[in-house]
Amino acid sequence: MFLATIVSLAMLGAPEAPLYEAEFLFPPEAFHNHSSSIVETAGGDLIACWFHGKGERTDDTLVISGARKNKGETSWSAPFIMADNQNLPDQNCTLFIDPDGRLWLFWISSIDNLVRSYFLKYRYSTNYEGDGPPVWTWQDAIFCRPKDAETVFAKNLESRIEQIKASTEITEERKAKYLSGIEERRETFNDKLFQRLGWMPRQPPIMLTDKRMMLGLYSDTFDCSMFAFTEDAGQTWEFSQPLAQPGIQPSVVRKKNGNLVAFMRDSPVVRRAESSDAGMTWTEDPIDIANSGSSVAALRLKSGNWILAVNDVPRGRHVLTLYLSEDEGKTWKVKRPLENMEPEMGNGGYPTLIQTTDGSIHCTYTYEDKKNFEGKTIKHVRFNEAWIMSR
Repeated sequence: MFLATIVSLAMLGAPEAPLYEAEFLFPPEAFHNHSSSIVETAGGDLIACWFHGKGERTDDTLVISGARKNKGETSWSAPFIMADNQNLPDQNCTLFIDPDGRLWLFWISSIDNLVRSYFLKYRYSTNYEGDGPPVWTWQDAIFCRPKDAETVFAKNLESRIEQIKASTEITEERKAKYLSGIEERRETFNDKLFQRLGWMPRQPPIMLTDKRMMLGLYSDTFDCSMFAFTEDAGQTWEFSQPLAQPGIQPSVVRKKNGNLVAFMRDSPVVRRAESSDAGMTWTEDPIDIANSGSSVAALRLKSGNWILAVNDVPRGRHVLTLYLSEDEGKTWKVKRPLENMEPEMGNGGYPTLIQTTDGSIHCTYTYEDKKNFEGKTIKHVRFNEAWIMSR
């Protein structure tokens, strides 16, 4: 049996008692297990995925693994394969169930073991209740063509050069290293092949209408984000302009007025942008929450409150904090740590958040605790708003 810790607090007189439960999806192991995602099925089962192997893009044995916790069960199933482009590294998976009941899996494979060649894939299933892996109905590749790429990337690069030169947060050594490769970067930025390859998912998509899906993407080549859209269940796709501001791995929530807000990974702070035209263009909206340059997750709750999971330390992923906003992200007055380990002694990062039909909140993330065991696993925690606010 894997380690499971369950903490349940009671608070007499409160409308909702604080709830917190935590467990591992599988025992910690020497393999690299990272970048997880989770969904709840209509039948109340939980399905999770992550990538598993010996490393990242240089490891051709990487696969997308999955596991399930069926309703009423007390433990997760043994891991199974969700996707494997054999002899290529499979990474960055995310799951989503659309209004028509399709279970989607998005992920990437690197063609030449470099970030420039990440190839974006997806598949979906309508037969995924029960035991074992989903039965996949359809799969395809997403061929990305960022809107106005030829002009936007060139403009973004020149802007980034000026930002780096003027920055007081970047060391002179890092500035010199970046600026020494400018001509090579210009050549890459002008290459149509690299403009269209290398785009990766991280957080699940959202539905803008009953049919229109929006999937956040990002590029390590261009160090920016953009968004992909489909209205015909993935048969065709269109794309936004790449965002001009820094920030990758967007996690999106929708405001009451319909505007979209994207929270993105960067350092030394989280990046935020807002769109009033359904995700086609974005305006930067600074936020003062620290980020160590690690993935963030945002979620609008049924109560209308927002939560944000973030590694809010200058370096590392040993601290993972939940922030709660009661005013659609204007202020974040409540926070509570999900993980608070000593520097260099652990990892709690790359969170994904969902809220299930019973109102509880679920978060999966990469987990490593060097003080108590060897190896990595995926941790799953279940909690509620009362627990966040009861600290």
